[in-house]
Amino acid sequence: MIFAYRPSETGLERVPGGGDPGDELRAALWVDLLSPQPAQVAAVEALGISVPTLADMQEIEVSNRLYRDGNTEVLTIVLPGLDKHKEPTFGPVAFLITPERLFTVRYHTPRPFETFAAHAGQSSAGYSGRRRVFLGLIEEIVARIADLLEGVGEALDQQVTFRDPEPRGDELADTLRALGRQSEQVAKYRHALLTVERALSSFGLGLESDKEKGLREVLKAQVKDCQALAVHGDFLSSRIAQLTDVTLGLINLEQSVASRILSVVAVLFLPPTLVASVYGMNFPFIPGLDHPYGYLIATVLMIGSALGTYLLSKWKKWL
Repeated sequence: MIFAYRPSETGLERVPGGGDPGDELRAALWVDLLSPQPAQVAAVEALGISVPTLADMQEIEVSNRLYRDGNTEVLTIVLPGLDKHKEPTFGPVAFLITPERLFTVRYHTPRPFETFAAHAGQSSAGYSGRRRVFLGLIEEIVARIADLLEGVGEALDQQVTFRDPEPRGDELADTLRALGRQSEQVAKYRHALLTVERALSSFGLGLESDKEKGLREVLKAQVKDCQALAVHGDFLSSRIAQLTDVTLGLINLEQSVASRILSVVAVLFLPPTLVASVYGMNFPFIPGLDHPYGYLIATVLMIGSALGTYLLSKWKKWL
């Protein structure tokens, strides 16, 4: 799909379709390609733009993510979003900044790409040029990542590790799984911030001779926002690590208590078993074997030894 936008009085508006696709693209300031089909790629490449494939965008080398292709500056970052099945995912997004307009290529749906057109008029960078649209998009992206990190922090506040005075074993297991998912999310959000910061640094190199005023100040502010969010991500990671340690400690404590109870219960039966074993020997002469109350005496000895062991365990606070 291709979404073409042009400036309006209040922000960015969709370029009306239905005509020549080439004219539609030439009239746009921002062209957004979502999982483009071959015909759509051909329409864009007819303007002299080389559209990177998903495999190209997934290359880990910096030279394949941040580079210049003639007059086109290509910046690739990794962002959270939704796949075609509306499931959360992370994927690359390429920004192609040409002398005339901005192209974005993506194969999933980060939320800022759906909301920025309506919010472009509120952007601190403005939307009058392709570089300002790029910085406005980055501003929306950074704000979205900040919201996601805040959501992780709120989720951590709801964990039962400290809220419930006596969490059960199944609750602790669920908490441990949730902490693992949140740790993975924070790691991916920090990775996204790292790629955004790298893209901004590369973008800033082209502003040395730029005549548009205020872009460098906006760029510096966004870099500082990324760094501040990275620090907040480290704080969330430390919180997750602490909660994980506490949860594992509670699980170990619960298992220790259960093992201790089972051990004491097993010890309770040792003295009665000893008495029964002695009087169960098949020897002709056993003291008290012929006593008329021998059975009662042995029974009292077994009960008394078990009771004595129980009282000793309670006194020692083993139970």
